[in-house]
Amino acid sequence: MTNSDLSFDEIETLVEADRVHKRLYTDSDIFDLEMDRVFTKAWIFVCHESQIPNHGDFCSSLLAKESVLVVRHTHDEIKVLYNRCPHKGTALTTAASGHVRAFRCMYHAWAFDTNGSLKARPLADAYEGSRLSEGNDDCNLQSVASVESYRGFVFARIHKEGPDLVTWLGEARTSIDNLVDRAPDGALEVVGQPLRYVNDCNWKMLVENVSDNLHALPTHRSASAPAKEMADSISHKADIPAILHMLTPFGSPLSFFEKIGQTICGNGHSFTGGELSIHSAYPENEEYNQAMLATHGATAFRKILAVERHNTVIYPSLSLKCNLQCIRVFRPISVDETILETWTFRLLGAPDEMLERSLLYNQAIFSPASIAGHDDNEAFCRMQQGLKGGGHEWVSLHRHMDAQTLNADGTISAPGTSDISYRHEYEAWLSYMNIDEE
Repeated sequence: MTNSDLSFDEIETLVEADRVHKRLYTDSDIFDLEMDRVFTKAWIFVCHESQIPNHGDFCSSLLAKESVLVVRHTHDEIKVLYNRCPHKGTALTTAASGHVRAFRCMYHAWAFDTNGSLKARPLADAYEGSRLSEGNDDCNLQSVASVESYRGFVFARIHKEGPDLVTWLGEARTSIDNLVDRAPDGALEVVGQPLRYVNDCNWKMLVENVSDNLHALPTHRSASAPAKEMADSISHKADIPAILHMLTPFGSPLSFFEKIGQTICGNGHSFTGGELSIHSAYPENEEYNQAMLATHGATAFRKILAVERHNTVIYPSLSLKCNLQCIRVFRPISVDETILETWTFRLLGAPDEMLERSLLYNQAIFSPASIAGHDDNEAFCRMQQGLKGGGHEWVSLHRHMDAQTLNADGTISAPGTSDISYRHEYEAWLSYMNIDEE
């Protein structure tokens, strides 16, 4: 736990209805409290089940400040174990993923089953009569309190108490549903390792950017303008390469981004788009359409592909892009450093061209050497630098304060460039930061 002297009364003064104080992005004590509260009370995405299909398969992940191992113990049971030997505290592995019959500590050769229980150790009799005698739980790897999976997406929570995963996801789970339902065989598979790099900014800037439709036109003009010029020069529209279909929508007028809309779903979750997004005009793939029709039938097929969600935020650390089968994971490491991971999925039963499209988009838009992603990185760095200096003390959340509609499912919608998603995220943030609600 952090030793910060910050009281919740003081924290509460930093969040107002239409603005937040810059300390939320620059204060290391606040960051430490976030790791102890927000990232321990919320469900945090740790892996996809396709990464650990067989008994003994594991992958490493980060949960708040904790290094954890997500391991398939049995067909139906996934364990999330702290990556720490109970003997001297040695990390059991530094591998990103792998397969084990048992985890073995490299320091004193203690070995553990895939459920964390001690299997063997040298000189076992020497511990008799001590806290580490045979059968004592202190000998075992410790498990994270709560682990649940929803349609292949594995989440963990350090706190034992709290809502179950489905309840916590609320209507945001429908974005996971749509992502999975787009697979003709009804399942996804992670492809390779993620695009992973460190952004020199506070983690909340990355989460907010996912819902920021206003920045696309000015920030990414250097990519969208030449792409449009090139696309306009091609006589036969069928000859326009896929990369231009991906880049030109970033240059759409602000009226288009307003029309996209935003929807908040509770617990800080939200999505942009719904019936329209920057991906709406992509050329169709007839082989994929036929595979979907064969599986789902015409009515369900049309319903699934009619969902045009630009981005979905599952607060505080996951973003989904249903149309392009990718996710981004935000892993804070300090007040001004955040690891961004972009993972690509294969739609099982779909033609290879669908995966190739996803890979192309991620490389062109999300990689550190991309055509567009470096624009965002530059903006994040400038914001972080600016907030460390003097001048204004507050960060604006003012756009479309009173323009919102309550929907039948309990969600609330607003124009596409509204700050409603940020305001909603800070409502959730305050709830998590309030130790009195534990």
